[in-house]
Amino acid sequence: MHLELTAETAALDRMKAVIVLLVPLLLPLVSAQTFRWGPCPTPMVQPNFELNKYLGKWYEIEKLPASFEKGKCIEANYVLRPDNTVQVVNVQTYKGKIRKAEGTAITQDPREPAKLGVSFSYFTPYAPYWVLSTDYNSIALVYSCTDVLRLFHVDYAWILSRSRILPAEAIYHAKEIFSRDNIDVSKMLPTDQQGCDSPL
Repeated sequence: MHLELTAETAALDRMKAVIVLLVPLLLPLVSAQTFRWGPCPTPMVQPNFELNKYLGKWYEIEKLPASFEKGKCIEANYVLRPDNTVQVVNVQTYKGKIRKAEGTAITQDPREPAKLGVSFSYFTPYAPYWVLSTDYNSIALVYSCTDVLRLFHVDYAWILSRSRILPAEAIYHAKEIFSRDNIDVSKMLPTDQQGCDSPL
């Protein structure tokens, strides 16, 4: 018994040492994102989510910082493919140039249709794309989270709208919903949607 405990303690010590070495290497990767200690939260998602109503164009109103979204005029278009996957086309204007990223979204579990997965490369796994709330016609709240060694997690959150402008009270209410689910909205940033011509 004593030997088993000693071996277990040694293994834990090695794991701690690895984590201490890895964290300084990982932090620069998430410096542009929002990270918090502990595992990802598990927020409630949109009940009875209807993907067909969600399809179409959405404009980004506010977001938690993301290294892949530094531009303005950010929008996304969702189109159902014949194989029931969703074509995702994200567009932003960055340093005067229009930049597009095309990916695929899938329903990962038919029992929870609001919990989608999205990938922008054949070589990357599907990242969570959870629709927490939407009325389909004007606003949607989307959340994604990535665990890093279960030591901390990286949060992504978006307030989307069917138009480039959303009333302040709607934004306030959206942030209340995120906060209710233990998602820190204090670092959310508005997306510049002024002077934009839609390329989609």
